Amino acid sequence: MAAMSLALSPTARRVLASRPVLLGLAIVALMVLAAILAPYLTSFDPTIMKPRFRLKAPDATYWFGTDALGRDLFSRVLHGGQVSLFLGLVVCVVAVGIGTVLGLLAGATRLLDAVLMRIMDGIMAIPSILLAVAMVSLFGASFVSVVIAIAFPDIPRVVRLVRSVVLSVREEPYVEAALGLGVPRWLVLLRHVLPNCVAPLTVQATYIFASAILVEAVLGFLGVGYPPDVPTWGNILAEGRNYFQQAPWTIFFAGGFLAVTVLSVNILGDGLRDQLDPKLAGRRS
Repeated sequence: MAAMSLALSPTARRVLASRPVLLGLAIVALMVLAAILAPYLTSFDPTIMKPRFRLKAPDATYWFGTDALGRDLFSRVLHGGQVSLFLGLVVCVVAVGIGTVLGLLAGATRLLDAVLMRIMDGIMAIPSILLAVAMVSLFGASFVSVVIAIAFPDIPRVVRLVRSVVLSVREEPYVEAALGLGVPRWLVLLRHVLPNCVAPLTVQATYIFASAILVEAVLGFLGVGYPPDVPTWGNILAEGRNYFQQAPWTIFFAGGFLAVTVLSVNILGDGLRDQLDPKLAGRRS
């Protein structure tokens, strides 16, 4: 452990010593672990319907009760975590990856900057939920279409963030010196500019991850997300809303897992921002 702590940079040690970061990481890790171990933690198939056990209250056999079709909600919530968390991760990678490339190009090339940023402004003018609903309705409900529909509205935010970093860093003396020595512009972007984007992108990625999980739940609640037979937190909430008064457990546990996950990711993002943002150095001290 001592050798590991010595190998970590001062920034990494400061981040790992932050209580919000540790709290957020612990809760997210617990949720991920529960989702991964779902087949071993549950003894019921999340898709098997048992009508004679419909809307059964939580007990020693059905820990979270059953839904209107007699399916075990504990199994469905844990398996739904697999879908929702994996979707959030993929959306985060897609949005950050595409947004970073476009942001670097926009910040480095004046002509591309004028074109790309007007396109990004146009995308941001459309409410993200409406855009996601329209795209899923157009391309159909599948994993790929849902990922594209959720990631697409988040790309402009990443582009604007990376572009702002590039515009500030490209005026630094070491960047001008590298260009003056004949280093290719693309290599300067990768070696000297991109590392400065890591800290703000890390914080932005946590918010995209949390937002993606929420948007997926909204799409499922509206009936335009994954097919109803796929257990996701959004689908569970959508199926249980008609029975909430007589069987509140049909949405309580899925909503609780969703809320705790999003809250923990936001706590993690706030903690990372507090430790990585240079503007908050005075507050930390």
